[in-house]
Amino acid sequence: MEYLTREAGFDRVYLIVSPQNPFKDPSLAEQGERRYRAAVEAVQRYPELRVRVDDIELHRDPPQYTIDTLDLLKAREPDNGFTLVIGSDNLERFRGWKQAVRILKEYGIVVYPRPGYDAETLAAALRSDPEGEDFRIRILADAPQVDISSTEIRKGLEEGLDMSEYLM
Repeated sequence: MEYLTREAGFDRVYLIVSPQNPFKDPSLAEQGERRYRAAVEAVQRYPELRVRVDDIELHRDPPQYTIDTLDLLKAREPDNGFTLVIGSDNLERFRGWKQAVRILKEYGIVVYPRPGYDAETLAAALRSDPEGEDFRIRILADAPQVDISSTEIRKGLEEGLDMSEYLM
């Protein structure tokens, strides 16, 4: 979040907590409210960052699709321009997302580097699509990489490990 608001030119970052990722185990959906509260607490520790934790997906029936969330945000805040930030690990399977082409054309994506994923190569594969010349893809090549996933952080917390260095 710090890199996005201080270095990457974002006026504000919306941290959306999703109760049910369509690609993950549905039994994890019940953790959404707890994850939302944890995100709010984490963001409150850094008031200088322009980050807003949003519960927009917690009040919708599952599954929550990114395109629907982007459309709801745009309808709620028509004067804001929204861009999706994803890790390069998500770029590999992005074509499987609901209305991926529309996300790439209308909203665009900013790709944060993740170890083991060549964002440039993955973005080039997306751009090879017949409509790819209109895709809005920005890669944050100079962003600092964090070699741990949110799933690993949650698991560590559940096991009682000190994960404070990974929390905001």
